[in-house]
Amino acid sequence: MLRRRVPRPATRRFALDNGLPVVLAPIPASPTVSVWVWYRVGSKNEWPGVTGASHWVEHMLFEGSPRYGKGEIDRAIVSVGGELNAFTDTDFTAYFSTVPREHLSVPLDIESDRMTRALLRDEEVARERTVIHSEREGNENWPEFRVEEELYQLAFRVHPYRWDALGRREDIERMTAEELRGYYQRFYGTRNAVLVVAGGFDPAATEAEVRRRFSPLPVSGDDVTVKDVEPPQVGERRASLAGPGTTPYLQLGWRAPALTDAATPAATVLDTLLDGEAGMFSAGAGRRRSAEHPNSRLYRALVDPGLAVRASSEFRPKFYPSLFTIQALAAKGVSLERLDREVGRVLERLCRTGPTRAEVDEVRTKVRRGAALAYEGASRTAFRLGYFSVLKGPEYEDEVYRSVLAVTPGQVRDVARSVFRPEHRVVVGYEPTGENDRA
Repeated sequence: MLRRRVPRPATRRFALDNGLPVVLAPIPASPTVSVWVWYRVGSKNEWPGVTGASHWVEHMLFEGSPRYGKGEIDRAIVSVGGELNAFTDTDFTAYFSTVPREHLSVPLDIESDRMTRALLRDEEVARERTVIHSEREGNENWPEFRVEEELYQLAFRVHPYRWDALGRREDIERMTAEELRGYYQRFYGTRNAVLVVAGGFDPAATEAEVRRRFSPLPVSGDDVTVKDVEPPQVGERRASLAGPGTTPYLQLGWRAPALTDAATPAATVLDTLLDGEAGMFSAGAGRRRSAEHPNSRLYRALVDPGLAVRASSEFRPKFYPSLFTIQALAAKGVSLERLDREVGRVLERLCRTGPTRAEVDEVRTKVRRGAALAYEGASRTAFRLGYFSVLKGPEYEDEVYRSVLAVTPGQVRDVARSVFRPEHRVVVGYEPTGENDRA
């Protein structure tokens, strides 16, 4: 009998009176424990003038709170043999620490202290502005970053998905500390957060400690729903960039279904056929693609014949309709126009006949294999529980899993026809000038 849900540790879930949802996943044999706080706040909640605020706040939450001065959060975790980090996306921001199980109190103390009480002092905001500006400049040295940023700015004219999580350069340069504090105080808090603890701990003792540390926090966090609706695209949009480098690069995008859209499972299978990676059920995958797959349709059509050095697709469902993208790095002597034509042939075949039954069966095998390995270790367990909790709820993972496994070749063909419409294409090409862009 086929498994109908993803195998994962049993969880204890509850919500505090201030609205904070908590997910506890005890793994008795684990020598470590991982604490994650997810906020349903990301670049989707920004507006012109404060783009990049979510990412900037991410940095600032390491720079001072009532019990932890500058640098003390890092020292507190590292001194007990742990590791910590954070990341910002369009739809959410996440902070995590993984420590030996006997030191669970350290990350719990940190997260309760900075959830609503981070200081964001003027001098630290000014100092971090320089860091973020340098990060932005470093990314601009990569053609892939410049192309993707241009692609999303072309594809979205109204919705906040149109700017990168790093924010626009002009906003980084002019945003004030008062504006940044206002953004933090408005959105960050118990109503927009999810606390996840996974690993080796005593459930009853940990629940008591969580309640003791987090229950005194005030109810906070404004509605993070995005009201802006992107109008339909009615014609192809195209741009060309040039700059340092030696290799032409092409990226194409099409409007893709949102997280809860009925077409999303078939679009997930379509992405796996083109790219080879099984999306949110990739074995060993976190937020990023892990490897190239020689059996994928794009690899066979572009890399095998020597037209591209690399070719991939990506569909990562978000709260609102985003993009299904295809990207290719040209082989020596191959023009972007040639790459574009070859990608078009791959998509035309999929739209005409759909995938074979064997291809869809292979996708199912990848999804099952990835799901079986998804919850290895405390950190990955906490990541996945938090990720699905912040999207919709932990049970949403099983819903997606069952839906993806039930997709038929005909449904994949239909969603390919719906997504890859010529009038919905957005195309950005990068022509290198021959200078070294990564010196």
